[in-house]
Amino acid sequence: MNIFQLARANVRALEPYQSARRIGGKGSIWLNANEYPQPTFYMPRSGNLNRYPDCQPKGIINSYASYAGVQPNQVLACRGADEGIELMIRAFCEPGQDAILFCPPTYGMYRVSAETFGVECRTVPALDNWQLDLPEIYTRLNGVKLVYICSPNNPTGNIINLSDTRKLLEMTDGRTLLVADEAYIDFCPVASLASLLTDYPHLVILRTLSKAFALAGLRCGFVLANADVIELLLKVIAPYPLSLPVADIAEQALSAEGLRQTSQRIAEINSNRNFLISELAKCPCVCVVFPSVSNYLLVCFDPAYHVFQTLWDQGTILRDQSKQTGLSDCLRITIGTRLECQSLVVALKALTLSPTLP
Repeated sequence: MNIFQLARANVRALEPYQSARRIGGKGSIWLNANEYPQPTFYMPRSGNLNRYPDCQPKGIINSYASYAGVQPNQVLACRGADEGIELMIRAFCEPGQDAILFCPPTYGMYRVSAETFGVECRTVPALDNWQLDLPEIYTRLNGVKLVYICSPNNPTGNIINLSDTRKLLEMTDGRTLLVADEAYIDFCPVASLASLLTDYPHLVILRTLSKAFALAGLRCGFVLANADVIELLLKVIAPYPLSLPVADIAEQALSAEGLRQTSQRIAEINSNRNFLISELAKCPCVCVVFPSVSNYLLVCFDPAYHVFQTLWDQGTILRDQSKQTGLSDCLRITIGTRLECQSLVVALKALTLSPTLP
């Protein structure tokens, strides 16, 4: 029996998302996955692991609603923002009939999740400044159920203009849901769209504890939306999306002390990002350091220096973005500790002595 032939045709043809851990590498400086560089110290407390957890733990829902400035009935807890992406497709898109739309260069899981369920992907490349091409989006909306935007955008690090987002919300009103991926919004909270939920019932926002909360390994995220959307998502979500240990640590992270620690981490990352921007400008191998409000930088390098492979071999692991639309010779660099940032700069400056691989 050929097991491969028993799989769905779209799954056989699917190109999977290559996460940082899936790509691998061997190194001592990991700047490729947009993680916080040091561990947090939350510990699971004792609990009755013989019992199933609540589907939507009230303590977490209430705490995150307070943090995000929304009502508890506008919050759904899930297994990372990635599950939120998938839940929206499962709840709203008919396979073989509906489509989603997104604007590359951007996060790759929108495509993978849609293709997994046999839902068409439409793309409208971002403009040269990585803002939305609104006229082109408008021409491609027929049959689209979900429009995904990412702000701050991964991997470019920019915020989508609020005026453009409002225009897109007006454009999609009554025909399409707009899903705003705010996985990195904690680094620039003033740019959140959460305050617009009341005015736009078709707005959906994705959040996570993976980035600023330094809990990437926890796999805990949230969908913020109006109650009708949350009710539909509750129909398709797994019966127990958060295990008891996950719920326990998430509740600690959302406590007053946890939020204080998160604020400290954000200030540290912002400081290290500014340091790295300044130092990268002094490296001969660097062509452009693009502005970012997040915990990573997109940098265009002179290809003659073979930066990605050389640093990979030396144990400094970055994320290659050169296959993304419009990002030739670009690498994404996660903001690490100050020592890691300094070590990276030293390695990059050393490349001026040997600009070609042996």
